[in-house]
Amino acid sequence: MKKTVLASVIAGIAFSGQAFAVELYNSEGSTFSVGGHISMGIGNDPVDDDLEVQSISPRVNINATQDIGGGFTADAKGEWALNTLNGGEESFKTRLGYVGVTHDTWGRVVGGTQWSPYYDVAGIADMPIAFANDFLYVQGGELGTARAESMVSYRKTFMFGDNLDLNLGAGWQGDNGGYGDRGQLGLSFDLGEIYVGYVFSTGSQAGTSDDAMANTLSAKYGSYGDGLFVAVVYEIGDKFRNATGGPAYDSTSVEAIAAFALANSLNFSLNYESHEDDDNSVTVISQMALQVEYNFTPAFVGYAGYQLDLGDDVSSDDDLYALGVRYYL
Repeated sequence: MKKTVLASVIAGIAFSGQAFAVELYNSEGSTFSVGGHISMGIGNDPVDDDLEVQSISPRVNINATQDIGGGFTADAKGEWALNTLNGGEESFKTRLGYVGVTHDTWGRVVGGTQWSPYYDVAGIADMPIAFANDFLYVQGGELGTARAESMVSYRKTFMFGDNLDLNLGAGWQGDNGGYGDRGQLGLSFDLGEIYVGYVFSTGSQAGTSDDAMANTLSAKYGSYGDGLFVAVVYEIGDKFRNATGGPAYDSTSVEAIAAFALANSLNFSLNYESHEDDDNSVTVISQMALQVEYNFTPAFVGYAGYQLDLGDDVSSDDDLYALGVRYYL
């Protein structure tokens, strides 16, 4: 596979979604770039089903790297959600903010609000623009399953020949808005086009004396947007999530996606998601979406999607649709 931890990190900093960020400075081992994306389209409101103008997760970010000697490279990232539809004082909201240090041999350490090692494993199906993995974001910041708040993490890739990589990831969160110490540990293998991962999370959760634990398995084949891509994520939670307003419950969650991209970049996908409250026998999420995306240019992407509500016990069971474009900075 011939990749290094540092190369992966620099790629993650330099890229914004599917397109290069705008590099504003590159001299004497230091870089600075600006990235992000803005989406604009139409779709129906999930509450009243009315047609509305929508913007899907718009953001802007700044990225910097610096060679600090001894084979170490430091990097920093700040990312803010944009309020593109309404004016007012709350135009920006923090999504990411961290400082990292990376070495090809010793690995990578990051401190701050960041995409977690848990998400490295569990987020492999979270790909389409319009409709994707929802359950990971239920308390995703506090539990560290998506953009983990106040986390210190470590990652290291061990390479065994050209086609086998072992990826190790670990994270720790201290006191965080009523949540106490939390930890997570992930392991994954890259075998050419095949990926298999496992991640475990445990620690205290607000409002309960029980530890909130989860075990997640994931697997994928291929790369999203490049021919055939298939991925599945299976999470078993022990008093882990709370998506209904009550105490945390035992849960079972599944996300699966199959996508195929043609040579002209037209990408068709079908994804399925479910999230079950096993303690109370309640279906919280049950949905399937058919979506298509097309790259007019690497930085300008069109999308359309229709999500079928397959029936749950907490919502009005309305189907959702979306049509629009995303521009990558």
